[in-house]
Amino acid sequence: MKKGEEETSNRPENTAFTQQRLPAWQPMLSAGIVIPGFVIIGLAFIGVGVALFVTSQSIQVLERDYTADDSSSDSNCSQCVNEAPPCLCAVDFTLTKQFEGPVFFYYGLTNYYQNHRKYGVSRDDYQLSGDTDYFTDPTDDCVPYQYDSRNRPIVPCGSVANSIFNDTFKLYQIVGGQKKLVPFDGKGIAWWTDYNIKYRNPSLVDGSLAKAFNGTVKPINWPRAVYELDTSDASNNGFLNQDFLVWMRRAALPNFQKLYRRITEGDYSEGLPIGNYSLEINYNYPVRGFGGRKQVFFSNVTWMGGKNQFLGIAYLVIGSLCIFMSLVMLIVYAKFRFPDEE
Repeated sequence: MKKGEEETSNRPENTAFTQQRLPAWQPMLSAGIVIPGFVIIGLAFIGVGVALFVTSQSIQVLERDYTADDSSSDSNCSQCVNEAPPCLCAVDFTLTKQFEGPVFFYYGLTNYYQNHRKYGVSRDDYQLSGDTDYFTDPTDDCVPYQYDSRNRPIVPCGSVANSIFNDTFKLYQIVGGQKKLVPFDGKGIAWWTDYNIKYRNPSLVDGSLAKAFNGTVKPINWPRAVYELDTSDASNNGFLNQDFLVWMRRAALPNFQKLYRRITEGDYSEGLPIGNYSLEINYNYPVRGFGGRKQVFFSNVTWMGGKNQFLGIAYLVIGSLCIFMSLVMLIVYAKFRFPDEE
């Protein structure tokens, strides 16, 4: 093949696609398009922002601090600060207005950095997926909660599991001087993906979940083993325990809330009626060591979720900036427009 023929054969085909002759559209931005566009976008953002802000304002939230290490606490838990757990105390409060349901009950911690890298990787995902091969040989990421003092493997290992929040709560309404228990619903409080996909219990051995953990020990700070978290309900036991799953879903910020229970049953399906209440607390979790605080929250939700004023304010600010920029562009255009645009 001659040199000229070789060069010709390497050329792309003479089509509109290969020669980049396809029809194309390029917007011609002018003041008549940009300024009204900014106005429309600004009005839309302001409308959404107003809706979000007004909706957020309608959400009811009751917050109480029960750390009890200074005068800012709302509880009588001061005797529990220096006592060894368990210690019982209570937070009393009065509702002067119906707390519309469904009511969500959260616990909160401050100055707690669950997003710290070393803390976050201190776990064994193979263990948590039910792989028993890793029960006796936990990953080195779990150090110093990999083995106990007698060199027995810890399951579940790691700092995240070992530090699980273990305060427990019971809510009572005071009716005629008597305590009436407000039922808590703890089903489905964890993420669906965590419960159905990410975490799995090991296969039963002789019909027993406990036997699947033979040769292992519970985390150091746990009062009982993982297979005893809820022995009354097999679907809420082991690695699939709802409270365990909620804790293992790490928070992104140092001040956070985690869902503990919902109030949706019995006489309280429509919410908490006006009256006096007492929240009984089994005070166990230490926070003084890292300068944190413990809180409880009662809240209801709307179509936009929980109370969050930031999103509505952000929409209002962006919408206002768009309107402001459209006015600036209109003034500039009116003053400096080109003669051929008149």
